Amino acid sequence: MLDVLSDGFKQAKAKFKGKTTLKEENVKDAVAAIRTSLLEADVEFNVAKNFVQRVKEQALGKVVQLKTGKGDSSLRVSPGDHFVKICQDELESLMGPVSTELEYPSNRPATVMMVGLQGCGKTTTSGKLAKFLVDKQKKKPLLVAADIYRPAAVQQLKVLGERLSLPVFHKENADPVTIATEAIKEAYHLGCNVVIIDTAGRLTIDKALMQELSDIKSAIKPDNTLLVCDAMMGQDAVTTAKAFDESLALSGVVVTKIDGDARGGAALSIKEVTGKPIKFIGTGEGLDLLEEFRPEGLASRILGMGDIVGLMEDFDKVSEAESEKDAEKMLKGQFSFADFYRQIQMIQKMGPLKDVIAKLPMQDMLPAGASVDDREIVKVKAIIDSMTKKERSGAQNLDQSRMRRIARGSGSSEKDVSEMVKKFQGMKKMMGMMGKNMGGLLNKIPGIGKMNQMRQLSQSFQGADLEALGGMVPGADPSKGGGQRRLIDRDKQKKQRKAAKQARKKNRKK
Repeated sequence: MLDVLSDGFKQAKAKFKGKTTLKEENVKDAVAAIRTSLLEADVEFNVAKNFVQRVKEQALGKVVQLKTGKGDSSLRVSPGDHFVKICQDELESLMGPVSTELEYPSNRPATVMMVGLQGCGKTTTSGKLAKFLVDKQKKKPLLVAADIYRPAAVQQLKVLGERLSLPVFHKENADPVTIATEAIKEAYHLGCNVVIIDTAGRLTIDKALMQELSDIKSAIKPDNTLLVCDAMMGQDAVTTAKAFDESLALSGVVVTKIDGDARGGAALSIKEVTGKPIKFIGTGEGLDLLEEFRPEGLASRILGMGDIVGLMEDFDKVSEAESEKDAEKMLKGQFSFADFYRQIQMIQKMGPLKDVIAKLPMQDMLPAGASVDDREIVKVKAIIDSMTKKERSGAQNLDQSRMRRIARGSGSSEKDVSEMVKKFQGMKKMMGMMGKNMGGLLNKIPGIGKMNQMRQLSQSFQGADLEALGGMVPGADPSKGGGQRRLIDRDKQKKQRKAAKQARKKNRKK
């Protein structure tokens, strides 16, 4: 997701390595890297051009302070940090400000008209939006199948309605305008306070499509008209948004399939070109994978700083009564296999592992070509499942005989079990160091936007052995020029130096 953009901004920051000032020479190299990545990511040409110009003007007119904060909390910051902060502010400005609120009249059901081209994910997004309104705003939506042309479109919406336990309205042998107007009457009858109308699409924009949508809009006067746009369409998504807005006066946009696109230029271009905000983004196929669009969160992820606010929102969706206690144990490095197993189950509910990892504020520390495999998590769960209750609690040490039994029970090799235990111990050590070094930092991060806080968080990882996490977190793909990164264990290094010093003393005595 957004890999092309992230790589471009990483390259830009690297241009300031070893530099002490922001001056035209190094700023020029950095903005060139950003310009290239923006265009490769399918950001509309004029949007890319104006963005780069604003960043350049801000950077050259900036007085760089090499220190921020006071006393013990003061940190040294580099020109690269300042440049990234400028980019973050400009990215947020480019995509925002955004209001994700929908219009809800007080005296009748609110109407939401979903429009877009065929194949953009309108029907699925209608179901996702319905679930969002039920879960987040306690609404009672009525889904309306007004796409009478696409085979199985009506049946697809009915299946989604059954999964969500929500009513679906459709009228056989009726035109879309009639279906939409009758649906509003049905909403009164069923006591529904939101009507979500799934309209027809075409492979391309044509007069017949726009006329039909205009007729529906004239008949029901929707409170919200949302365009559903496929992120993988690239610049065509911007062209589509512009055409639909000119004909229908859109309220906002929903960008789908953003998790499957390494470019993501549409998300950066739509607001600037059309003036219409992105209200929601689809981050996966699951009905719960629709997020309110937060420019600061996406900007932070593009810049490789993760998205703590988004991560906490995902956590809140799946967390249970014991989750906070378990998380506290994790940060103290005092967790057992049983605790770890519960955390794995919770993380799996939050979505694909690669998406969860992408929201962690440690992206610059991951090796090039890092990849995440959800199958590793399944393997770890199988190994823990094959342990006894005492083994899972840590009350019994896992000797070779026990590992052999666990391997047989989980369908793994003894080597797999041994490596998992080693990685688990490494994770305990790393998490303990994180918890100690970070203190109450996570409670203070308002969207991970402050550069000094990011610096402090990065420093907290120094000395941690990320390689010990192995398959549980991203590992480098050697074919992509990666290679595992092993950060130095300072305690181990200190012991080695001490041992070498003692050896030298013994040799001198001889």
